Amino acid sequence: MALFFDAGWFSKRLTALNLQKDDMARATGWTPEELALVFKDQREVSAREVEVLSALLHASPGEIANRCGISTPVAAQPLSSAAQIDHLQKRVAALEAHVASLEAALRSR
Repeated sequence: MALFFDAGWFSKRLTALNLQKDDMARATGWTPEELALVFKDQREVSAREVEVLSALLHASPGEIANRCGISTPVAAQPLSSAAQIDHLQKRVAALEAHVASLEAALRSR
């Protein structure tokens, strides 16, 4: 079990999925400052954020909780309708931003 935020694992996972830290921040609703604190293991990740990161990074909530340094793994519980809508809206926004960055990269070639 990780006792700290595993920044290396998250960075590698983002790269493997062709995502950026900004995508992670958008999906969770973190400010750039909050994201920096999370990666420096100076901000705790909530259960809702574990669920969002689980969906974004295609990993189980238990894996995300472990990599976040949460000592008690988060039980997989269905999100409420409002939380599901919020999660999906953030996920769509992150995907739209990612597509826009890919399109910009293609246009610059």
